[in-house]
Amino acid sequence: MPRLLVSVPRLLALLVPLCAFAVTPAGAGETELADPPPGFDNPRRIVLQLTTNDESAANSVLWNAINLQKFYGIDNVQLAIVAYGRGMEMLYKDSPLAERIASQLKYDIEYIGCGNTMETTGHSPEDLVPGVDWVQAGLAEIVERQLKGWIALAP
Repeated sequence: MPRLLVSVPRLLALLVPLCAFAVTPAGAGETELADPPPGFDNPRRIVLQLTTNDESAANSVLWNAINLQKFYGIDNVQLAIVAYGRGMEMLYKDSPLAERIASQLKYDIEYIGCGNTMETTGHSPEDLVPGVDWVQAGLAEIVERQLKGWIALAP
């Protein structure tokens, strides 16, 4: 039986590129930005829906906002979080997320509550974390922002 002799340098030259493929996950890489790319004069405009009173799930929505700011850059993205239904419970002063929401307001993340939900649950705008805005209908706010070019996400 013939023996195949391969030198160590040649073997390494053959194996190293194969190892690189094995380490890199398929499809890994950077997100390709659409034209025009986001910038100060052309920020990405994104509205996130907050519809849960589950603290962990609501915290996840807040982290999504931060992650979007990190990805695009704080000056290259406008973010609004619109709460309605049970999500409104997170926007009140007695919410376990009140301090975090107050902090995010300082980083230009806009928070908007639903007046219809407040009426239904016996709350008023005075119950909101200071700096949180409100509109009569949270769902309509999302629709109108979409019609103005905002991207709506329901994380």
